[in-house]
Amino acid sequence: MSTEKKIICPLLGKPCIEDGTVVEGELHACRFWIKIVGKHPQTGAEIDHYDCAFTWMPILLIENTQKQRETGAAVESFRNEMVSAQDRSNELVSNVLHLNSPGVKQLPR
Repeated sequence: MSTEKKIICPLLGKPCIEDGTVVEGELHACRFWIKIVGKHPQTGAEIDHYDCAFTWMPILLIENTQKQRETGAAVESFRNEMVSAQDRSNELVSNVLHLNSPGVKQLPR
């Protein structure tokens, strides 16, 4: 009995051909066999190896979700700063309009 691990392709239903495998004298490579380099989004462990694109999907989706949360937080922070600045601007304009209204005593310059 062979203990060799075979990865079955979810599309073709046969053993996956990894990048650069020689089969019957020909060099074969699966288009879904890709290399990812970086950090695992949950553990922070370094990643630097090949695997099937379908296997990478959950990890990449987690990473994408984390980045979307960071972007949402940055947009919310920017919005809060803009609202605060607009409130200050409205207050200044209101004060200027009030000072220039008829019947308001002007201060000497």
